[in-house]
Amino acid sequence: MKSLDSYTKALLILSVPYALVWTLCTLLWRMWPETPMVFLAVFVLAFPLGLAWVNWIRKIWRSSGENAKIQSAAAATWVYLLWWQLAVVVTDWGDLHDWRSSIALYGTGGLFLIGLGWLIWWLERSSRRIEIRRMEAVAQTESQAPKGSWNPLDPEAWYYGRGSQKLKQSLVGFSTYALLFWLIGLMLSQVRGCHEVYEMPAGGGQQKQLAVKQTVQIQKVIRKKFIINPLSAIKFNVPPIDEVKLQLDQATEHAYAVGYGEGTGAGYAGGTKFGKVRLIRIEYDGGDWALNHGVGGDLNMLFEYGILTQQKVAEQTESRRISQLAAFPPDKSPPVLFMTGQGSVSISNSETKVLRDYLLNKHGMVFASAGTAHFHNQFVAMMNHVLPEVRPVPIPMDDIIHRAPFAMGKFPYVVPHGGKEPLGWNVDGRWVCYYHPGDISDAWADGHAGIPSDVYNGCYQLGANVINYGHTEYAKWLMSKGKK
Repeated sequence: MKSLDSYTKALLILSVPYALVWTLCTLLWRMWPETPMVFLAVFVLAFPLGLAWVNWIRKIWRSSGENAKIQSAAAATWVYLLWWQLAVVVTDWGDLHDWRSSIALYGTGGLFLIGLGWLIWWLERSSRRIEIRRMEAVAQTESQAPKGSWNPLDPEAWYYGRGSQKLKQSLVGFSTYALLFWLIGLMLSQVRGCHEVYEMPAGGGQQKQLAVKQTVQIQKVIRKKFIINPLSAIKFNVPPIDEVKLQLDQATEHAYAVGYGEGTGAGYAGGTKFGKVRLIRIEYDGGDWALNHGVGGDLNMLFEYGILTQQKVAEQTESRRISQLAAFPPDKSPPVLFMTGQGSVSISNSETKVLRDYLLNKHGMVFASAGTAHFHNQFVAMMNHVLPEVRPVPIPMDDIIHRAPFAMGKFPYVVPHGGKEPLGWNVDGRWVCYYHPGDISDAWADGHAGIPSDVYNGCYQLGANVINYGHTEYAKWLMSKGKK
C-alpha cells in the first residue's frame, strides 16, 4: 500500500468494503428477486465506482510494464461484474423482462469468455515458469530432466504424450474450465433468485359470465310558463308545455372481479402485488414465430385484456425459447404461452421434454393459432409428439373456457386454416392446450385483417377467456398445493 498513489489507495479503500456489501446484496437479491428496491441503492453505486475504476485504468494503461496491463485487466473484469449486475437489476426492477433475459444470457457468455482469457494467461504463465525451472535444473546438474510429471500445468506431463503437448494441455484446460463453469452455473440456478419468475396479479374472482345490464334513465324538463303579447308583431313559436326524454343505456357491468380466489380486486390467488398478466410467445426454429408479435399485434390483445378484465397487465409482450421455460420454478411459471406462425415448426428432443414438463408438471398451458394450413399440420404434429398419449378433441362452445368471463355465441375466426372449431388437448379434466385454427392473431393486429368489428371483438373476448382460464387453473393448482 505504501508504494501506491493517493488515488489508488482511496479507490481500494472504497472498493474493498463495497465489494463485501455488493456480494451480500447480490446473494440476497438472488434469493428474493421480488424486492429489488431494497438493494437497488447499493447496486446503483456500482456505476460511479465503475467510472472511477475506468479512469484509473486509463491512467495505468499508459505504463508499458506487464504488471500494469495485468492490473488493468483485473480492474476491467471487476467493472464488468459491477455493471452487468446493475443492468440486470435495473431491467428487472423496471419489468423489462426481454431486456433482462438478454442481458443475463449475453452477460453470462461474456463472463465465460473473460474467464477463459484469464485461464489462458494463467496456464501459459505457469507452464513457462515450470519450463524455466526445468532448464535451470538441467543446466546446474548437467543431467536430463526427470520424466513422469503429474502436474497438469507442466506441458511435459506424461499423460500429454510426446506430440502436440501444448495443444493437449490447452484442450484439457478448456474442457475442465467449461465443465466447472457449467457446474457452478447449475448450482447457482438452484437458488430461487436465479430462476426467472412469473407473478400473477394478486386478487380474486369467480368463474362466471360477465353481466350485461340495461338501465332506463328518465330525464324530465322543468315545465316553463310563457307570457305572450298577442298584439306583438314578432312571430313566436310556443314550445311544448312538457318534454320527457327517455335514454336507454346499455353497458357491460363487472358484477364480480375477474379472476379466481378470495382476494381483493381482479386477480388470482397466489398472485403478488407486483404481479401482472404477461403475454409470452414461444420462439421456435423453422418458421416465423414472430408473426404479429409485439406492438400492433399481441400488445393489442394484452391491453384489451386489461380493459376487459380490469386486471393489471404488463406494458409489453415477450417471447421465450422453449429451453428457457426450464428456468421458471413450478410455483412461478407462466400459466399461458402463445404460439403462432405460417411456416414449419421444429423443436428438438430436449425442447420436447421441457415443453412436456411445463404442461404436465408446471401446470402450464399453450394457446396457439394457425396462420396457414401448413402451420396447422406442423403444430398438431408437434403436440402429438409432446403428448403422444393425448389426442386432440373439439372444444364445445358450452365449455367453461367459452363461457367465462365472456359467453361466446359463436366461434370467431379470420380464415379457417385448420377448420372452424377449436381443438384442445385435455389432461385430467384440464385443457393444457387450446388451439385456434382460424388465425386469431390477425384479428388482434392493427387493421384486424379487414374482418367485421363483431368478429374481431369476439376474438379479443375469446383471447381473454383463454388467458383467464389458464391463470385460473394455475391459481387452483397453487391453492391445492398449499392445502396439502
